[in-house]
Amino acid sequence: MPFHIVLVEPEIPANTGNIARTCAATGTHLHLVRPLGFDTDDRTLKRAGLDYWYAVNIHYYDSFEELKSKYPEQRFFCASTRVSKRYTDYKFEDGDFFVFGKETKGLPDSILQAHEETCMRIPMTDKVRSLNLSNSAAIVVFEALRQVDFAGME
Repeated sequence: MPFHIVLVEPEIPANTGNIARTCAATGTHLHLVRPLGFDTDDRTLKRAGLDYWYAVNIHYYDSFEELKSKYPEQRFFCASTRVSKRYTDYKFEDGDFFVFGKETKGLPDSILQAHEETCMRIPMTDKVRSLNLSNSAAIVVFEALRQVDFAGME
């Protein structure tokens, strides 16, 4: 089963396009939770994903709850700069979901509180508030792939 990246209310089309490209390269499914901060026909979104859109398994939802109800047995790991456990503290398994919030605010407290046991952060210096969303998603998904010995990849 593939890994999954979930973007809750993404705002910047280039970030979503870059993440879509990472998903195409890794076989990771992309889940977008509305509202989106851009139109899916946005040229910046399309350009960032290059000509790999055909290879992206992309799904849309009107709420995070709708997504969770479709996958009730799966594990959801939520990224935040406001938690103590690092993404490397977890043992990821095929089929895990990695959840990221909007660029300006991150994930809502309600989602973080509901997944308190699986919240994770990427360590960084105190000179910046956060990493770019597409970089963060790539860091986490490649760690998960490393943990499963890059199964299914050349």
